[in-house]
Parts: sequence; C-alpha cells; structure tokens
Amino acid sequence: MTHASRAYWFDDNRANWDDRAAVHEASGYGIAELLASPEAITAEIALDRDRLGELNGREVIHLQCHLGLDTISLARMGAARVVGLDLSGESLRRARAIAERARANIDFVEANVYDARAAVTGDFDVLYTSIGVLCWLPDVAGWARVIASLLKPGGRLVFRDDHPVFQAIGDDLSNGLVLREPYFQAVEPSTWEDDTSYVGPVGDAPAIIHTRSHQWNHSVAEIITALLDAGLVIDEVTETRYSAWRRWPDAMEPCPEGFRFIDKAMRNCLPLQLAVVAHRPTPS
Repeated sequence: MTHASRAYWFDDNRANWDDRAAVHEASGYGIAELLASPEAITAEIALDRDRLGELNGREVIHLQCHLGLDTISLARMGAARVVGLDLSGESLRRARAIAERARANIDFVEANVYDARAAVTGDFDVLYTSIGVLCWLPDVAGWARVIASLLKPGGRLVFRDDHPVFQAIGDDLSNGLVLREPYFQAVEPSTWEDDTSYVGPVGDAPAIIHTRSHQWNHSVAEIITALLDAGLVIDEVTETRYSAWRRWPDAMEPCPEGFRFIDKAMRNCLPLQLAVVAHRPTPS
C-alpha cells in the first residue's frame, strides 16, 4: 500500500490539524514559557535530553513538528542545522512565527512524512519524533524506511509516543481498564468526528470545523520489527508509567514527567508511553 492510495486520509487529517493549530496556540501550549528565556526548552525535550545526546554542531530533523516548540528546543541545544517537517501548513505558518520570536534558525518544511526524503536535502545526525505521531500514519514499515533514509551512518533515531496498549484502552474507566480500540490495527483506520482537541475548550479560539480524522494503532512488535527491517540497530526500548497528557482527568495526577495514575496499584497495570532509540549502523 502506498500512502497515495488513500489520499483522503491525509487530506482529512491535514485539514483537522490546520484547525487545531489555532486552538493550540490560543491555549498557550507552553509558548510563553519557551519565549521567556533563550535557554528554555520544552518538557518533552528535557525528558529526552539523555536520549538525544550531544547536539552541538549536529544536523537534526524533527518529524511531525506541529507548532515547532520542540524544534526550537533542539536548536537551543546547539544543533548546527535544524529542520522541522509537518503535514499541516497552518501549523508551520505559526511555527515559523514562533521561531522568529525565539530567534531560532529553523527550516520548516511542509510535507507528508512519507515524502520527507524527497522534500528535504542532506542527511542527519539525529532524527526526533515524539508524542502523538504514529497514530496518524497507516504504514509503519514505510515510516521506518523514511527514517533510515534520512539518517547518516551512525545517525540516531529518538522516538517516544503514547504506548499502543494505552491507546487501545477506552475513555470510560468506570469499569476499570477495558480494551475498546484495536491493538493490532487493520489497514483501515479508526475514523473520528470530534470538534475538540486534547487541550480542551479554549476561550475565543476558532472552532475546529474539519472534525474528521483518521488514526491507526500499531503494536510494539510492529514498530520494532519495522525499524529492524529498515536496517536500524535498536539501542533502547522503554515503557513508562507516565503519560504526556491527562487522558483520564479524574484518575490521573501531575508528576515530574507528565501525568500518572493516582491509584498506585494502577501504575503497574498499564504502560503509558513507548520510547525507542535506534541508530543507522556505520558500514564496516
């Protein structure tokens, strides 16, 4: 299957994220905190700092960068060249404006992830992609091949996202943790109609008019196998007890890394995030 074979999936998702961009910027989204100091970085990049390693003088690409806050953070860690790529033109319009205010030199590129190799010149020392990324992509094997094609020999992938089991649990916890969505996703996506976003209602922000989106869940084995088949070497696989967002407000509380279950017993019942570090081997 090529990504072009179901172009309307991406058309719908692009329109949905164009609308979300305005809502997210209006929500605050950590923008003021990032702009308050030239040394500030986002909480997400802070969590992945050790995985990213030394970025001074490195060439870095951030896939599915949205408003570019993590991308700015990568630039502030000393990268010599930073590229942010996203499907949503409206997200990138806002990302460029925020980066200009932050005085960050970033090349933002509008493209589908599957077209990234053709859309971007050069190879990269580090590829970063994190939180809410794979659920928008139907073909993990194709995603992994693109990643491998963008990395220099010895280049590193740092990936962190909602855990596939976390995504398969239903929103209603009144009967406990119950599987409601596929863990092994078929080719066809789960399609949603929703005029809200994960930031919740935001004052006078424009409404989300393009409410339809398409999402996929991908098993841990599918993700790892795709990266191995693309020729990458796996260096780390981590499952966490914390989430990047408060999916179940009544059952979760803030913690230093994000959000965790209030019930301590539940913290051992469900992995909330999956992190993978891999590298492209250097020819012998």
